[in-house]
Amino acid sequence: MTKPKQGVKTRHAGLDLSLTSPGFAVIDVIDRVPYLVATSHVKTEPSDNAALRYRLIEAHALLFFREHRPFTGAIAREIWPPSRNYAQNDKVHGAWSAVDRALASLGLAVAANITPTSVKKIVTGSGKAEKADVAQAVRKWLRLPDDYRFATDDESDAAAVILAHLISENLIGGIAPRERTRP
Repeated sequence: MTKPKQGVKTRHAGLDLSLTSPGFAVIDVIDRVPYLVATSHVKTEPSDNAALRYRLIEAHALLFFREHRPFTGAIAREIWPPSRNYAQNDKVHGAWSAVDRALASLGLAVAANITPTSVKKIVTGSGKAEKADVAQAVRKWLRLPDDYRFATDDESDAAAVILAHLISENLIGGIAPRERTRP
């Protein structure tokens, strides 16, 4: 993939999808430096039926992506490793489908799928990193203060997904110094 021209801003998104609490993140890249634009998640109630939960996920995704468009870069999703528990596979793939419908309504689509181990390895340096380590690495890549707190692990994981894609495609440089601020 070619490097973007200097001064060009591209907007990318990351997805950490589940039936319980899917996470979303938007990151702008300007001159190979990533900037956090927004994160979000939606909690669904286990007492609600699956159809309602999928509709809530789709509605949340539709509003989130509509609010933050235009997307000129990739949308990346963490893939679900197949499980022997087919009910769990169905739940995750149902959430994928809900978000895919929302994206399609806006003329968007997922462009990259990344395994959880790859996300951790690329962003933290260890494929076995814990949630706290992932969140800390995301803060470092985005030059956020150490005390910056994401609302949920799903939000920091969604940011890690898109950062992993940006790093692997050489669209962002090394970790920038904290002093650099958004232009």
